[in-house]
Amino acid sequence: MRTWRVGTFSMGASLVFLGLFLFFSKFLGLDLVQVMTAWWPLLLVVIGIEILLYLFLSRQEKPVLKYDFLSIFFVGLIGTAGIAFAILSTTGIMGKVEEVMAREERSLELPAFSYQMDDSIKRVVVRTVGHQMTVESTEEKEVSLFGTYRVQTAKKEKLLQSADDVISANQKGDTLYLNMKSLPNEMSPFNAAAGEVAATLLVPNHVKLEVIGSDNALTLKPRSLVNDWSIESVASVVVDVAAASNLKVAAVGAQEVRGKDGDWKVSTEKDLNGIDNGRKNAVFQSGEGKYHINIANAYDVSLTTNK
Repeated sequence: MRTWRVGTFSMGASLVFLGLFLFFSKFLGLDLVQVMTAWWPLLLVVIGIEILLYLFLSRQEKPVLKYDFLSIFFVGLIGTAGIAFAILSTTGIMGKVEEVMAREERSLELPAFSYQMDDSIKRVVVRTVGHQMTVESTEEKEVSLFGTYRVQTAKKEKLLQSADDVISANQKGDTLYLNMKSLPNEMSPFNAAAGEVAATLLVPNHVKLEVIGSDNALTLKPRSLVNDWSIESVASVVVDVAAASNLKVAAVGAQEVRGKDGDWKVSTEKDLNGIDNGRKNAVFQSGEGKYHINIANAYDVSLTTNK
């Protein structure tokens, strides 16, 4: 007579149930993590039913339970995996893992920003936070910002909902202060790389502009500029000027100066001992050079001239 060992039926039933759950999850669009979290309690039910059936069907007066320890080991292993999924899901870790796995790179538009200027504003100060930015003069009497940002996310909705998520504006006396904001960046082991921003800032050409960088890339398009600009602490800056403009561009303390031959007048800096310290001072002038663009503490300064 064949001996029934408790655990054999349980292992078979567990594999059948797991297979069915996985099979139907494919066709019904069920979440695999939720399936693994929800199905494991059935293991306890199956083992309990198997023991009760053995005791009920056994014809011995004092039945002795015999266990198939190898089968029970595999059932316990599967159950432990289910419990682990449940614990991770409860603590929120599993949700973070799912989010990371579902992430994809998305390019989205920055919420548009505009600030109407009046005659009392003579100066605009912009503080950046590492974003790639193009600054361009305009004849409009407003400061405006637009562009795109690229992030890795699993969410369908936009990461930035309004212009307040991108930039803050405060007017103090005759000065408008604009502070760029970093993209939201959740600090966790599951967080992907920080996003990238490519923004364009339009500034009225009649006001003085000061840009305080944070080792970021900056492109300047002064166009019909009729005031002075000051740039400092950027990693690289490209100045795109019209050949017929009335500008003087001065770069102080740059490591690299680039442009067409003859565009720049370059001199090298020397320390107190008269030794070249590797930094360059460069000047470009177009026309009478009435309006100035002063660049300080930039690693790389490039100049392009257009007709």
